[in-house]
Amino acid sequence: MNEPKVDQSQLEISTLGECSRRSPLRLSTTPGDDIADFMPADKRILFEPRFRQGESINMVSMELAGPRELIHFDPAKSKAAIVTCGGLCPGINNVIRTSVFELMHNYGVPEVLGIRFGYEGLNPNLCRPPLHLTPELVEDIHHAGGTILGTSRGPQEPPTTVEYLVSQGVNILLCVGGDGTQRGSHAIAQEIARRKLDIAVVGIPKTIDNDIRFCFTTFGFATAVAEAEVVIDRAHVEAKAVFNGIGLVKLMGRDAGFITAAATIASGEANFCLIPEVPLELEGPDGFLAKLKRRLAAREHAVVVVAEGAGQHLCESSSECDASGNRRLGDIGYLLKARIEDYFKAERMPTSVKYFDPSYYIRSLPAQAVDSLLCERFARAAVHAAMAGKTDVLVGLWHNHLVHVPLATATGAKKRVDPESELWTSVLALTGQHKW
Repeated sequence: MNEPKVDQSQLEISTLGECSRRSPLRLSTTPGDDIADFMPADKRILFEPRFRQGESINMVSMELAGPRELIHFDPAKSKAAIVTCGGLCPGINNVIRTSVFELMHNYGVPEVLGIRFGYEGLNPNLCRPPLHLTPELVEDIHHAGGTILGTSRGPQEPPTTVEYLVSQGVNILLCVGGDGTQRGSHAIAQEIARRKLDIAVVGIPKTIDNDIRFCFTTFGFATAVAEAEVVIDRAHVEAKAVFNGIGLVKLMGRDAGFITAAATIASGEANFCLIPEVPLELEGPDGFLAKLKRRLAAREHAVVVVAEGAGQHLCESSSECDASGNRRLGDIGYLLKARIEDYFKAERMPTSVKYFDPSYYIRSLPAQAVDSLLCERFARAAVHAAMAGKTDVLVGLWHNHLVHVPLATATGAKKRVDPESELWTSVLALTGQHKW
C-alpha cells in the first residue's frame, strides 16, 4: 500500500474545548487490576513504526482513539445524530446499532436522531423528519443489510445543515461514509468552527472499496471479498464446463482494486486480475488478449476478474459526474466481453464467455463476523471521540490500532493498490498472468 507522507502538523486533532467532566464509563486508570482502562489523552502511535536497524526513527505520531477519563460534553444534556451517506456497504446497521447502545446505555445520552437519506436529511426542505433511535428500535438491525436510515449521494450547503443541527439541539454528529461523505463532514465542521458552535463532528469510514486513507481496512470490505470469492468460484465452474470456457467477473473498485485483488487471492481460481492501478493493454503480443489465447491453448479454460475502474482508457469517455462528483465510468465488463468474443472469432478459435456482475449484490449483504467486529470498534471509538470533544476528525485504523485523523488530512485522495506491495505480488504469484 502506498502510504501518504505527512508531517506532525497534519495529524493534530481539533477539540471543542476543555474536558473537565468525569466519564460515566466504569473503566480504570490502573493497569493490571482486571478492569479495562481509559485511553490516556496523550497516548500515541508512531505513524511509521517500522525502521531499519541503525537508522533514525521517524517520530511523527498519531493520537490513539479510545475512551477518555475526562470528557467535554455532559451526557445528560447531550443530543446526538447519526447520518449514513453514499453507496451501501455491509455493516452500516451494525455501526448505527453500536453507536446508539454506546451513547444511550453507556454514556447516558438521552436522545439520538437518525438522519434520513444521507445529507439530504440535514436539509429540512428536502426530506423526512429524523428517526428517534432507541435501543429497542435498533436491537435487531445488524442482521439486515443496507441502512435503516436510508442514504443519498452528494452534499448540502454547510450553512443549511449546521442551522438544522442547531434547530434540533444536536451537539454530536456521527457521519458514516466514504471519501465524499467525509469531505462533506469536514465542510460541516468548518462551518461549525466559523460560527464557534459547540458541536462535534466525527467521521466513521465506510466503503467496500477499502480506499480510504489512514484506514488499513474499512468495514464491509471483508464481507464483500467473501461474497466475491463465491462468484469467482462459480465462474470457474462455468469456465471448466465447456471447451475454451471463459468466466468473466466484474467487481466494484472505481479507483482502487482492493476487492478484485483480495477476492482473486481468496478464491485461488482466477487466471487474470485486472485493476485500475495496473495499465490494461488489450492488443499486441504481450497484450491481455494474446495472453488469454495462450492460456486457453494450454489449459482450455480461464477465469478473468476485472475491477470496474480498470481499462477506462478503452471505454468511451464521459464528462458526466454522479451526485458525489465522481466521473461516470464506462462499463469495462461489457466492453471486455465484446472484445474477447470479437478477438477469438477473428482467430477462428471457439470460446464461450460467461459474464458475472455481482456489484450491488455484494454491497447490500449483512456484515459477516469480521466486519461485525470492526463495526463495533469503529462505532464505539467514534462515540468516545465525540464525547471527548474531538471534532473534524475521522476514526482510522493504523497498524491495527484505532486512531484519530483530521478530516482535512484523511480526505481528498484515495488509497490505492501498490504494484510493489505484498498484495499485488501475491496476485501475480497466484494467477501467473505475467508469465503467459
